[in-house]
Order: sequence, then structure tokens, then C-alpha cells
Amino acid sequence: MAALSPQPGRLLPETARRIDALTGQAQAAGRAPSLILGVVREGRLDHVATAGGTPTPDPDTQYRIGSITKTMTAVLLLRLRDAGRLGLDDPLDRHLPGTPLGAVRLRQLLGHAAGLQREPDGQWWERSTGVDVDTLLAGLTAEKLAYPPHRVFHYSNLAYGVLGAVLERVTGTSWWQLVQAELLGPLGMVRTSYQAEEPFARGYVVHPWHGTLREEPRTDTGSMAPAGQLWATLTDLARWAAFLADPDPRILDPGTLTEMCVPVSLSDLDSWTAGYGLGLELHRVGERVFAGHGGSMPGYLATLSVHRPSRTAVVGFANAYGLRTGALSPLGRRVLSTVLDLEPAPARPWRPATAAPTPEVAELTGTWWWMGREYEVAWDPTDDELVFTLPAPAGGAGWRFGRDGTGRWRGRSGMNDGETIAVRRDAAGAVTALDIATFVFTRHPDDLG
Repeated sequence: MAALSPQPGRLLPETARRIDALTGQAQAAGRAPSLILGVVREGRLDHVATAGGTPTPDPDTQYRIGSITKTMTAVLLLRLRDAGRLGLDDPLDRHLPGTPLGAVRLRQLLGHAAGLQREPDGQWWERSTGVDVDTLLAGLTAEKLAYPPHRVFHYSNLAYGVLGAVLERVTGTSWWQLVQAELLGPLGMVRTSYQAEEPFARGYVVHPWHGTLREEPRTDTGSMAPAGQLWATLTDLARWAAFLADPDPRILDPGTLTEMCVPVSLSDLDSWTAGYGLGLELHRVGERVFAGHGGSMPGYLATLSVHRPSRTAVVGFANAYGLRTGALSPLGRRVLSTVLDLEPAPARPWRPATAAPTPEVAELTGTWWWMGREYEVAWDPTDDELVFTLPAPAGGAGWRFGRDGTGRWRGRSGMNDGETIAVRRDAAGAVTALDIATFVFTRHPDDLG
């Protein structure tokens, strides 16, 4: 897979100017030694904005991605679920027997709804040499449950150390080997690594009074690596964002990634603007929902935000442990909103069908009525789907139905996602009605089916 590289002129000049200005303002006000942001659209790194000179930011320079690592750990768990090797509602004891937390479910750990305390015991794991999996598990006690499961959202790095142990026990393979073989290799992320590899940005804490830099240690976090160990370049993180926007089904079923974006818990109960899915942070910004994750490790900040409907994302790094103006992720979401507000959405080109639908499909198309409302059913030859829409002025995206493994038409969107169409016929075999979950669509508004 070819490396992503910035594509000059992909954004409108005014959009690029605003992003560059936001980046420069954030670096100056936040006092980051260096800051770099990238805009990803349709799998391309369309724009890179940089500021600062310690070091001069470059898309091929590594930074630490911190908790964005959790998104990879979650994808590995979901791959095992899809393969039938575990269930998300399995109790922890099924895979790690003998811990006092055995009743906690994997789904709860993934969504920070298990009530597990935020950090493991001992020294601050982010700045210390990590322990092995057996030592981590031996340190689990009943007191590690800070809250009853599913009572509140409670972010837990420890939960992802435990999930990494589950991966290793189920597969017999180390977490890092799984990341390399199942994710990085297939996606061509050749500059994502366990430890820093040159060229990489040194990470700093900026002194609040005189602006000097203290370089932070680059630790091997051991059994806590699944929570935040990895290093990557902007180019590689853009590739990961493109995957989260539109996954390669050979790596992860797109429906599974959609499932990961369903909230397990809300982290903002006052305004419902933030939550957590299965390994993904979810943020509502206006009428849009962004999926992704922030990251921080001593000396580093990272951000990844994806707007999946438009396949647009923003990724970025700073080599400072905190900005004076706050976290990096709000800047990433602001830049993403800027792109979506200013850039025209690319239209999916219409192309004529190369062949007419089969008679079995054609007889389902046309005008149908339900409760006095007219619906048009068309065939989309590109995806071999039936599309139900309300004619203008109502319009809308419509309901899409595709054929499942049994040949039935099964809903793939909207309120009828997962429902099937039961085709009713008369004695001569002609289609008379379409029954969708007891809602009967007929050819005439006076016929109730």
C-alpha cells in the first residue's frame, strides 16, 4: 500500500488558510515546541498544517499517540468477537479466571462502564517501566472497582491493560504481535512502532514560568501498552483515521465499526455531547457526531477525530505534556468542523445502469403507498439495493434494503435497519404488497393490504 502524502490544493485556499491560522495560534498560545495537524478525506491526506520548530514538524516524524492506542486494542477485540472466539458480554472470568473482578463484562471494559479504577497500582505507569501481564493481574483486587458496573462512566486505563491480557490469553500471541500482524501490516502503517524510531520528536514538559523544556522519558509500559504505548507519524495516523472512516472489510466488517460507534456510556450527562462506544470516544459538535480518540503520554499529545458519513478526519500531534490553552483534541474537532463547514461535500456521481434489473427485482420497484403516503422504490444497481424514498418535498435519504445470505431483502439503514421485506402475492403470483415489520405497502392508497 502506497504511503499517504499531502496533496497540495486539495482544500479550498480559504479553508487551508483558516486551518493554518488555527494551528499557528494553538502552538503559540499553548506553548508547544511543535504542533502538526492533518486533514484526511476519502483516504487521502489532503492538507498538513504545522507550527513550531522543536523539531520542525514533518508528516514522517514520529510522536507518541497515547490513548489512540486503545482504538487498536478495541478493533482487535472486535475481530475476535466477529470470529466467534469471544463474546462482548462474556464475564472477565471466562478468559482470565481467578481475578476478583470476574463478573465484569468485556463490553463494560471497552466502554469504560465497568467501574474499574483509572490506573493500576504502583508507580505512575506512563512514566515507569511496566510490569508483565501476570504481575498486572496479580495486582487486581476487589477494591479496584471504584463504582458498580454501568452506574457511571469512569475512564480506566487499567481496563485496557486487562483487555490486552484477554487478547493474549485468547490468542496465545502477544498484544504487540497482534497489532503488527492484523492491523499495521495490512494497512501499510510502516512507521508505527512500539518504541520510538528516528526521526521522532522528543517529548517535553514546558516550564510554566520561564518556558524551558524538560525532556520526558520514553517508557516501555509493559502490560499497560494496550492503553497507550504506541508511536506513529502523521502519515500513519492518517491511514488509521481513513480506516476508521471506511474500514477495509478484510480487516473489520464495516457493520462492526458502526457498532463500535454506538454509545456504551455517556461521559457528559448534562448536555449529552460526549460519550464512549466500544473503544472510541464520541463527541457531538452541533448536528454532527465525531468518533475517534485523544491521546496523551508524558511529553506528548495526540488527536484523531473522524466524521464517518463524509469520510473526513483530522489527526494531529504536539510534543508537550499539555497546552496552556487546554487539550489538543478540541482543536482537532474545531478544525474538522471548519473543513466540513467550508468545503463542499463531494457528490457521488450518478452512472447509468449497464443492465436492467431482473424481473424479480423490477416487480418490487415503482410507487407504493402506506397510510396515505406515497413512497418510491428504486433499484440501486451499484450496491444491488432497493431504496425506499418519500418523493419531494419530503425527500430524505430513504431506507436501503440489500439481500442477505438467505436471499431476503433486509434493511441496511434507518428505522428499518435489520428488518426484512415479506413480499405478498396473489393467486397468479403477482406482487400485491410489501410487508415490512407489519407495515404493509400497497400499490393503491385505498388498499390497506
